[in-house]
Amino acid sequence: MDHQFFMKIALDEAKKSNRIGDVPVGAVIVRNGKIISKAHNLKEKKQNALYHAEVLAISRACKKLKSFRLNDCELYVTLEPCLMCCGAIIASRLKKIYFGAYDKNYGCAGSKYDFLHDKSFECIVESEGGVLEDECRDLITTFFGKIRKNNRRKK
Repeated sequence: MDHQFFMKIALDEAKKSNRIGDVPVGAVIVRNGKIISKAHNLKEKKQNALYHAEVLAISRACKKLKSFRLNDCELYVTLEPCLMCCGAIIASRLKKIYFGAYDKNYGCAGSKYDFLHDKSFECIVESEGGVLEDECRDLITTFFGKIRKNNRRKK
């Protein structure tokens, strides 16, 4: 299976968030080589802290498969998941996640914490970071760079 192929689709989703002024994160859930769901961040647009790309993609996959158990599915996401998203990943029993950019501030799949491999949880989720890392990181860095630049202009 070509992990870069699915990460490029997640990047396309992330660009949708970018166009609407939201943090550019995209997610794709795959089962047996077929895309089950995809989503992008909608926190700003919907003014809802729960509308992370991962949570939305998981919700859509559960609805499509009529089950909260996604144990035969993989998640591709452009940014290392945060604590909330790792909780949703564990609860949905995803088989494996692939992420692009590492998040040293909020990443909970290895950077700041590693909840996906915490043996105190019933479900351990495999993970692999750094898939198309440069493209994923550049999208996030450019987004926040523009915000900082706009904030400096306002001062």
